[in-house]
Amino acid sequence: MRDLPLSDPGVADHRSPGRFLWWLAKGQWQTLAGGMAFGIVWMGAQAVMPAVLGRAIDRGVAAQDSDQLLVWAGVMLSIGLVQAFSGIMRHRFAVTNWLIAAYRTVQLVGRHTVHLGGTLPRKVSAGEVIAIGTSDISHLGQVMDVMARFAGAIVSFVLVSAILLSTSVTLGLVVLVGVPLMMLLVGPLLSPLQRRSAHQRHLMGRLSNTATDIVSGLRVLRGIGGEQVFLDRYRRQSQETRRAGVEVARVQSVLDALQVFLPGFFVVLVVWLGARSAVAGDITVGELIAFYGYAAFLVIPLRTVTEFANKLIRARVSARRVCTVLALTPDHTDPDSPAPSPPVGSELHDSRTGLRVHPGRLVAVVCERPDESALLADRLGMAAAELDDDVTLGGVPLPALRRSEVRERIVVSDTGATLFSGRLADRLDVSGRGGEQAVRTALATASAEDVLEALPDGLDTLVTERGRSFSGGQRQRLVLARALTGDPEILVLVEPTSAVDAHTEARIAARLRAHRAGRTTVVTTTSPLMLDAADEVALLEDGRIVARGTHTELLETSAAYRAVVTREAEEAAR
Repeated sequence: MRDLPLSDPGVADHRSPGRFLWWLAKGQWQTLAGGMAFGIVWMGAQAVMPAVLGRAIDRGVAAQDSDQLLVWAGVMLSIGLVQAFSGIMRHRFAVTNWLIAAYRTVQLVGRHTVHLGGTLPRKVSAGEVIAIGTSDISHLGQVMDVMARFAGAIVSFVLVSAILLSTSVTLGLVVLVGVPLMMLLVGPLLSPLQRRSAHQRHLMGRLSNTATDIVSGLRVLRGIGGEQVFLDRYRRQSQETRRAGVEVARVQSVLDALQVFLPGFFVVLVVWLGARSAVAGDITVGELIAFYGYAAFLVIPLRTVTEFANKLIRARVSARRVCTVLALTPDHTDPDSPAPSPPVGSELHDSRTGLRVHPGRLVAVVCERPDESALLADRLGMAAAELDDDVTLGGVPLPALRRSEVRERIVVSDTGATLFSGRLADRLDVSGRGGEQAVRTALATASAEDVLEALPDGLDTLVTERGRSFSGGQRQRLVLARALTGDPEILVLVEPTSAVDAHTEARIAARLRAHRAGRTTVVTTTSPLMLDAADEVALLEDGRIVARGTHTELLETSAAYRAVVTREAEEAAR
């Protein structure tokens, strides 16, 4: 499967579901064309089989000519073999088309979510993205799957109509007029089906989001006894989604019933007209049998056409949801003319708060309100929602640099960071440049040796989804080890020891200073143990740095600092 550049013109236009489906089809036109070709041969072989059977009866059975019977039987066998081979190939191409459409969508949405970065959770819920990967890709794949049979249905319908017109003008006209008329009878159901499907899809996304919230916060819910509240909420949303599904099923059931009734009625009509023509002597017995075969065969293309319309509607609904995600733009984009890269070891400065981080130092930021210090950390790494020229690296505003350069030089690890599934060593060394020794050193700095020793396969252990097999303190230490393994020029840590005990925190504080010697580190914390290990401490109050110094100096000179840190120490002691 080829890589999907985000600069592709088809990818860039996310406004129209129809254009997105066209872009998908254009990207796999070779397999679609192959599937359609075999679909036409497969259904065409079925279409001509009644004509061959009628000839065999008239020229072989009715004429009592054994040679002719063998000839036409051989023709039927040949057509049957062609039908079998083309059917196998048509199915293989159909499955291939389904997989390509589904997983190109997954690849595209995955690449775009990476492109959005921290913007994604601020603009769309996790449940919405999950629903794309569970239900929407199936609907998008199905419309590409049915394309081969749809092409065969159209061509075989034209072929049968031509055969019937050459045999009986009346029957040919019945087919040519009757089939489009039946399609018109089905048409009024398509609009309400699309509307109800869209509503159900919206509710499914909301339900997936609620389920994600419950699973991710299950430990907290158990701690505060909130399981029942969220369970009741999930039940209400689940029942609402179920009722929406029932509304879709009502229209779908009528559509499915018409797919059986209308072709069946059409078969009866064609056979009745053919029988009257046979009685009148206008057609032979073999032609009457062939007419019945045509009528029975037409059920297949008719049902295929209605199936295509049904799947196209569902695919458009899914495509609209995919386009909603693809239309999102990141909060920060690369400038048209990026500024020259500041030299390594440049000073990080935030003019809005007055924070100045000198290179090679461990600076701690203390704030009574954790959200305020966390926002400052995001701004230092250009991870906040708004563009901020106030933060500079070596005098160059961060938005003037390429995003990739900022992300590589400044790493922000916050309390919401999680572990992805996979081999532990790979999840800790995400760049692949550190190596096993760097991982082990980082684990030692994060005081996570006991976590590694408790694992049966060590670094080869497979991490479960979001690292749920680890406790909160273990996950926090592993996340810290991951940030340290990357060894960035500037590392910003948000409350890196909030979930560990005092003894572990003391070890981390002492080791962190040594591990990051010569590189710049910013830590937001109110822990006296971490503050005592810092080269410099800055007190953030009402969005401004109001005091600077060492931990000991600020305890002696700043009452506000002393109040924050002393309260933290008292809470830790309790």
